[in-house]
Amino acid sequence: MTGLDAVRMGVVGGTVLGFITVSSLFLIWWERKISAHIQSRLGPMRVGWHGALQTVADAVKLLRKEDMVPAGADRITFWLAPFFAMVPSVMLFVTLPFAPQLVPADLSIGIVYVLAVGSLGVIGVFMAGWSSNNKYSLLGAMRTAAQIVSYEVPLVISVVTVAMVTGTLNLREIVERQALPYFLDPNLFVAFWIFLIAATAECNRTPFDIPEAESELVAGFHTEYSGMKFAMFFLAEYTNMVVVGALCAILFMGGWRGPLLPPLVWLLLKVYFIVFLIIWTRWTLPRFRVDQLMDFCWKFLVPVSLVNLAIAGARLL
Repeated sequence: MTGLDAVRMGVVGGTVLGFITVSSLFLIWWERKISAHIQSRLGPMRVGWHGALQTVADAVKLLRKEDMVPAGADRITFWLAPFFAMVPSVMLFVTLPFAPQLVPADLSIGIVYVLAVGSLGVIGVFMAGWSSNNKYSLLGAMRTAAQIVSYEVPLVISVVTVAMVTGTLNLREIVERQALPYFLDPNLFVAFWIFLIAATAECNRTPFDIPEAESELVAGFHTEYSGMKFAMFFLAEYTNMVVVGALCAILFMGGWRGPLLPPLVWLLLKVYFIVFLIIWTRWTLPRFRVDQLMDFCWKFLVPVSLVNLAIAGARLL
């Protein structure tokens, strides 16, 4: 590796981390304001314009909090869990094409990389629940493992449908090969909604927030976490939402393609539209029970995704 390559990697890494941080701070404030409008209240208003700096104040507060470790906890695993939850979320940005010439790593098997790395986040969650020496945290971690493993099946099938239709595993080429109007393809339309629902469950967002269910588990797998470690779990959740929005835009909505505006602007508009849908869903629908959540996956999403995949394959013959 040359010095120029090292500098390039540092610049790309710093840009990605900066985007993740700023985007997460914005999304936390944005969700508060959206939920406030849905519930006919003001939301944060005091710190900054319309409470725009409230998230920054909360971040400073979290950094100043004491780092608590429960008695009897596995200290090393407890300490490492937030990193295993956060790092895979950051690694997913490596292959995302933000514009035709703005791809950190243009991998020929970009979809495989995304699916492989994206599935690693459950390890950090399970580590947190198991190491906390708290039965409610452990129960939340077990729910997470069952939920993510289950909903990965229809999610992967929907992505395979996209790969079949476009004929490539490269994310940049998928955007370029999506025929216009791409949103009218029936198989991609069905695959989009399956992907969005399954990805929402992967992010542990309502109505699929069973791992954190406050009424049953207090906060689930991160009940015993405080300060910066808790902030990392929180940051990972919002980072995953951005990744889900980006993948929806890239796989199903033409990515950066669009008239008049720059490619990067088009992609970000589509990303935050998907994130808005996820937030809107959270403050509209009630939480599933565990049995309802699993039944919905195995008895509805999986069969529908398999039928959609079969139809897409038949169309290509």
